[in-house]
Amino acid sequence: MPQRGRLILSHFHLSPLRTGMRGAEWIGDYDLRVTQDQDGATDAPEPAASEAHEVPRVGFTYYFGRAVLVPLARLFYRPRIEGRRNIPRRGKVIFASNHLSFIDSLIIPMFAPRPVYFLAKSSYFDGTGLRGWASRHFFTAIGATPVQRGAGQAALDALDQQRRILASGRAIALYPEGTRSLDGRLYKGRTGVAFLALEEGAQVVPVGLIGTNEAMPVGAKMPKRQPRVTVRYGEPIDLSHLGPASSGKARRLATDEIMAAIHALSVQELANAYNEAPAANPVERLKQVLPHERR
Repeated sequence: MPQRGRLILSHFHLSPLRTGMRGAEWIGDYDLRVTQDQDGATDAPEPAASEAHEVPRVGFTYYFGRAVLVPLARLFYRPRIEGRRNIPRRGKVIFASNHLSFIDSLIIPMFAPRPVYFLAKSSYFDGTGLRGWASRHFFTAIGATPVQRGAGQAALDALDQQRRILASGRAIALYPEGTRSLDGRLYKGRTGVAFLALEEGAQVVPVGLIGTNEAMPVGAKMPKRQPRVTVRYGEPIDLSHLGPASSGKARRLATDEIMAAIHALSVQELANAYNEAPAANPVERLKQVLPHERR
C-alpha cells in the first residue's frame, strides 16, 4: 500500500467503506432542476463532464427520481429548511452534520441547493429481481455512488473517489461523530473530516439536523410525519489558516471549530465524549481510556 494511502487512511477511525447509511459514511450528491425554497436560493447545476475527472455522472434515473422524491419529501415531512443561501454554489465543499437517524443521509442532500455526493455500499446496487431493481434505482435517484466495502485497497479506493469528487469542484457530506447518536446528544468529533478538508482545501458547511431521530427512530422501518424535521445549513468555514493536514494540532483545532458550528445549529446536549462502541476486549478498553487522536 502506498505511503500516502496509509497516511490518508490513518486519519479515519472507521473504515471509509462503512458506507450507505451508517457509520462514518459519506453522504451524498444529487442535483435538482432549478427550484426555489423559502430562502429564495436556486439550485446550482452539476459541473460539466470535462470537470468531473472520472467522477461517475448521474443520468435519467437520477433526474427523474429527484423530480419525484423532493416534492414528495416536502409534502410528507414539511421540513423547515434554513440557511440554503449559506451554501457555496460551486467549488469544493464538505457538508459536516450531526447524525441522529437513517434518514439523515437522505434529508441532507435532498434539500441542499447543489449536488452532494455520498458513497453507498455496492450491495445496494448489485441485487437481483424486483427488490434489487428498486434498490438500485432508489439509490441512483438520490445520488449515491456504489463502492466496494472492505479494508486495504478497497478502503483506499473509496477515499480516492471522495478526493476525486472534491477535486472536480463538487460536494460530499460526512458525519464527524462517526456514527449515529442513540441518545440524541452531540458527541465529540473525530478528525477525519478536518483532515480531508485541510488536505483538499475544501470549505466546510456545518449542518444541524433537528427531529430526524423522532421522525425515524432507530429500529423503525418507516418514517413518521411528526414531528417536523428542521435542517439548518450554517455559514461555510475556511480552515486553511489553522495549518496543514499533517499537523495534529491543526486537525484537532479544525475539528473543534466544526463541531462548535454544528452545535450552534443543532442545539443538542453535549456528550463531551466520543461515540464509541463498547470495548470488545481489555486491549480495546485500555485504548479507549488512554488519550489518542480519534480519526
